[in-house]
Amino acid sequence: MVDRIDLTDAQRKSRRNRSIAIGVALGGLAILFYAVTIIKMVPGATQ
Repeated sequence: MVDRIDLTDAQRKSRRNRSIAIGVALGGLAILFYAVTIIKMVPGATQ
């Protein structure tokens, strides 16, 4: 027997918006780490 929690439309929308925000933040961090790595690989960039 599985108990399901039925979310309201407002809760579903809030959860979706939160998930999108987390995804954007993680994507931004990945891009930041990639950029820092590339900058460190360029000779003479960090003097």
